[in-house]
Amino acid sequence: MGRSSETKLLQELILYAASAALSCLVLFVGLRQLDPNREASKKALEHKKEIAKRLGRPLIQTNPYEDVIACDVINPDHIDVEFESIGGLEAIKEALYELVILPLRRPDLFSHGKLLGPQKGVLLYGPPGTGKTMLAKAIAKESGAVFINVRISNLMSKWFGDAQKLVAAVFSLAYKLQPAIIFIDEVDSFLGQRRTSDHEALLNMKTEFMALWDGFTTDSNARVMVLAATNRPSELDEAILRRLPQAFEIGMPDRRERTEILKVTLKGEKVEDNIDFDHIAGLCEGYTGSDILELCKKAAYFPIRELLDEEKKGKQSSGPRPLSQSDLEKVLVTSRKTKVAATEYTGLSAGWSGHRESGDFQVQAAINEISKVVVSQILNLQADAQDS
Repeated sequence: MGRSSETKLLQELILYAASAALSCLVLFVGLRQLDPNREASKKALEHKKEIAKRLGRPLIQTNPYEDVIACDVINPDHIDVEFESIGGLEAIKEALYELVILPLRRPDLFSHGKLLGPQKGVLLYGPPGTGKTMLAKAIAKESGAVFINVRISNLMSKWFGDAQKLVAAVFSLAYKLQPAIIFIDEVDSFLGQRRTSDHEALLNMKTEFMALWDGFTTDSNARVMVLAATNRPSELDEAILRRLPQAFEIGMPDRRERTEILKVTLKGEKVEDNIDFDHIAGLCEGYTGSDILELCKKAAYFPIRELLDEEKKGKQSSGPRPLSQSDLEKVLVTSRKTKVAATEYTGLSAGWSGHRESGDFQVQAAINEISKVVVSQILNLQADAQDS
């Protein structure tokens, strides 16, 4: 009797434990199903795994603000721009390698003392189309650093205080992913001169950015650098220029550099062997690297047009002919440099505004005359009323 009662009690205990475990499991699953943030959390986890896979880095703990910034992070392995892809600028590329790339790749050489610490800010400035953005990509590629392309549209928010948290997320995420480069293109539009007319949210965002930027100087081991590019360095705030001690002017290419740009641009293309690149570079006086690229693109259409004309006449061809020097010379006759085009558009718009202003002046003059007549009539009526 005693043994049977013990067996029965043991069975009841096992049954009670099993029912309790099953109840806890049902309750846990039910609460997870009723969680309103379940789908959002699942998507956030999948998004983090995707970012980690894209960056080739292990899964790191990030907050929702860092997840927003992570969408603008570029894996250096996915960048196809190297220093060899940029024609000319040899002295600047050598200086950038010593001052920027080497500290990011070999931190052991720059960990002794304060004088050889990694650069915290580098400014690339010069006319449009001279290759500032390409240089920034090449720096990230050569150094193996993740590339965080900061866009002001991603930092702005309708909620008060979110902009500062997003700015803080830029630096905290860069610290977690170091070595990292925080790139700001057209930095004058984001960190320009602080004026009283600026919106309070923009001023707070600038202040937060500069405060966090300065905070990295206290950590000598942080391999995080801010790389900025602009066409108008004179419009930058003085506090920003202080944080950009290394500045490189990317100016207009000379004849030798234009020759190198032509060779790099046409490398791997189907071109004739007898092209005189130096002669074409001499004809491209005042052209930027972007202008030369567009010049080659336009010239590449001539073989396509000839092929289409032959097909319309019923002739068969195995493919377009190689690009020739005459194609480039033909395009040079009709193409315009960026600076010339900008001047022409400015004059055109000034002419339009002049016509508009002259018409507006005539309308305004007529309105003024009518106003004078109406005011004089009112004054006469008031005088007559006082006399009566």
